[in-house]
Amino acid sequence: MTQLQTEFEFTLPRGYIDRDGNLHRTGIMRLANAKDEILPLQDPRVQRNEAYLIVILLSRVITRLGELTDINPAVIEGLFASDLGYLQEFYNSINSVGKPPALPADEEAAGEALPFPAKWCATPGKA
Repeated sequence: MTQLQTEFEFTLPRGYIDRDGNLHRTGIMRLANAKDEILPLQDPRVQRNEAYLIVILLSRVITRLGELTDINPAVIEGLFASDLGYLQEFYNSINSVGKPPALPADEEAAGEALPFPAKWCATPGKA
């Protein structure tokens, strides 16, 4: 029986710097469920500004960022723009219909297979 992979490791291009100055680059994102995509639409912040949807959505599906396990909208708001863009692409990639992209062994092949540079990815099981 084949198991469904529901959690995926990532490495941010720059990283999140917490209020104590600690840098957090590696993390785990889980697959989104219907509730993750529906409930944020009821959030007043999203109703006022649709662009805020990704902030709420990512705060629901990122289960760890470095040493942080309480990923809330304030953490997502504190990301660098390039990291937010990376996470949006990563979210779309793992939640798309079909099999998530595998990370090829060599970086050149990876660049063709992924919608973002392979060097941004953490190899599963390694951080």
